[in-house]
Amino acid sequence: MFGSLLAAAGLCLPLSGDAQSAGWRANPEIVRKASEQQPGFNYDESGVASYMLPDPLVLSHPPGKKVRTAEEWALRRPAILELFRENVYGRSQGRPERLRFEVVQEDSTAMSGAATLKRVVVHSSHGGRSHQFGLTLFLPNARQGRVPVFLLINNRPTENTDPTRAVQSGFWPAERLVARGYGIAALHNAELAPDDKDRYRNGVIELFEGTTSGPRPANAWGALAAWAWGASRAMDYFETDSRVDGGRVAVVGHSRGGKAALWAGAEDERFALVISNESGEGGAALSRRNFGETVARINEAFPHWFAGNYRAFAGREQEMPTDQHMLLALVAPRALYVASADADLWSDPRGEYLALANASPVFELWGDPTMSMDGMPGLDTPVVIRRRGYHVRTGAHNLTPFDWDRFAEFADTLRWK
Repeated sequence: MFGSLLAAAGLCLPLSGDAQSAGWRANPEIVRKASEQQPGFNYDESGVASYMLPDPLVLSHPPGKKVRTAEEWALRRPAILELFRENVYGRSQGRPERLRFEVVQEDSTAMSGAATLKRVVVHSSHGGRSHQFGLTLFLPNARQGRVPVFLLINNRPTENTDPTRAVQSGFWPAERLVARGYGIAALHNAELAPDDKDRYRNGVIELFEGTTSGPRPANAWGALAAWAWGASRAMDYFETDSRVDGGRVAVVGHSRGGKAALWAGAEDERFALVISNESGEGGAALSRRNFGETVARINEAFPHWFAGNYRAFAGREQEMPTDQHMLLALVAPRALYVASADADLWSDPRGEYLALANASPVFELWGDPTMSMDGMPGLDTPVVIRRRGYHVRTGAHNLTPFDWDRFAEFADTLRWK
């Protein structure tokens, strides 16, 4: 089965773990500490064996034909999306039978008058069952008309996105984005699917399946897809809000939230900008590199995140019909930003950059320049190649004001201001 899937996906040139960028290098002391803290995992580029990546441009039908135009990509994209649905994230549900938005608070004096706060409850009804989750939105009062919005899938405690602003976390620096003329919103992942292998079905999965127990198909959606589903329902709301520019909404996520943001951007083409921060394995990092977290480890630790079929590729990454450069390619021709941190080797910063670079052939269909395989930038030095941006930040696994400033600056280059 695996071999036939891989053959259908096509192959591109082999890559070697010896390939090095002229920019960022992993700090030897950080490598040493990572190896001590999580022994048994590879943190050394010399330990990355050569690997083959599926070619995102090779069609399955007719076999071997290569996509050469943006119009032909429309034939290839659905097949790649299906591979990820079947083998990695599972098959998400669409809109429920009934969807309703309730604005429970609107305050035009928020942030000392700089912003309007809206708190929205998203109500879903399906099969006689109901579900709801909250959405927090700040809009800048100094900017007239419809404004672009950054939506965070928050996988940290709710105080990180405190609507009262009694707690102002750098994880979601709302004041900073509002001052730049952008709206900023957040939803909390646990309201959609608890991040717990025993309870993750207690949310939108139960809404559609009607139960939280019993066997499920091997391609059934997991928590990551449920969180991404919530981002799409937030997008449904944005399209009804006269102050939000629905054509300029960015979905943002950190770590597991970054994985969900990438899947949301793949499934829902209404997101004009997709941002992943240190999303690592199952997110932006290439699985075939076997660097830091692995397919086996992530399925062992977080079996509820993915479809059951993903577990079959533990230790068999070379047989996967996909790799994460193909997930990133699904964002094209929309905008995409990937961010890493130098002390977060578990997330494989180089693997995240290489996935972005290997998505180049798809972005080139719209005239974007190639992102060089050996062009990984130095620390704290963003690189922007038209619709794609990347940086590797000094520091540990976190989402910081530095990252948000880079995301906003990238949006500026897209003429969102």
